Parts: sequence; structure tokens; C-alpha cells
Amino acid sequence: MNLSYERARAGDAQATRAITDALRPRLAKMAAYYARCTGEDADDLLQEAWVGLLEALPALDVQIGSPEQYLIQHARWRLLDAVRRARVRRCAQLEDAEALPAATPDRSAALAAACVAEFTGRLKPAQRAILNLLIDGLTWREAGAALGCTSANIAYHVRQIRREYLAWAGAQ
Repeated sequence: MNLSYERARAGDAQATRAITDALRPRLAKMAAYYARCTGEDADDLLQEAWVGLLEALPALDVQIGSPEQYLIQHARWRLLDAVRRARVRRCAQLEDAEALPAATPDRSAALAAACVAEFTGRLKPAQRAILNLLIDGLTWREAGAALGCTSANIAYHVRQIRREYLAWAGAQ
């Protein structure tokens, strides 16, 4: 089976299909389990798990540990990142739209750009870099890898960014 992993890592479509077929039941059960635990959609979580597994495949080293466990662990991490992102989206407070003054599209865009520039100017360079990576759609884990730190460091900085935003928004 290690030969299949080597071939899949090299880009062989048949080997990749054989591996995905072998791991499909485990990923489906994992997605169903986390869907029950979190209330998320099982199909969405399964899709995230597949993305994590397929992203991890090129970096797979069959000489270290169990290739199956490595791929499943990466799938689980990606799935849990999706759960975390969904929870943050649900818990984020939205301002009351009726309380906001109506603005013309041109004026609104200019005002938004000015506000973003003012707020990001208050952030430390590392926080600005993290904010930009997250806005670009990276997960906390991916942003950490891009910046050479852990997702826990990213979580810390996100909390600091939120605190800074609340202080900035309160002063407005």
C-alpha cells in the first residue's frame, strides 16, 4: 500500500482514487460524528475533510508513521477549522442595519475604505499581516504556516485584533 501512497503523492490519479476509496468510509464517519456534535452540515464537513486530505497528500512521507493516519489527521484538522470558522461567523455580532445612516454607494465605499485604513493603521505589523491572510480566506492553521507560527499564535492575535476593533469602534 505504501507504493500507492508514493504514486498518489507523485500525482498518479489511479493511486489517488484507490486511496480516497479506501479512506472514504472513515472520512464519512468522521464528518457525520462532528456534524452531530457541532450541528454543522455533514456534507459540508465531509467536503472540508476531503480538501484537507488532498492538500496533505503531496507532503506525505511514507517513511514516517502511518500514511493513513497522517492524511486522516490533516482531514480532521481542516474539518475542525471549518467548524471553528462557522461558529465564529454565527457568533459575530451584527450591527443593527436600521441604526446606520443610508449612504450612496460611492460615498459608502470611500467611507468604508477610510475606516479600514484607519483601523488597520492602529494594528501592529504582525496583526495586519494576519488580518490580511484571514481576509484572503486562509484558515488560522494556514495563516500560521505562512507566517511561521502556530494556529494558537494566530488565535491570540485575532483576539487582540478584536479587542483593538472594539476599542476603535467604541471611540467612533
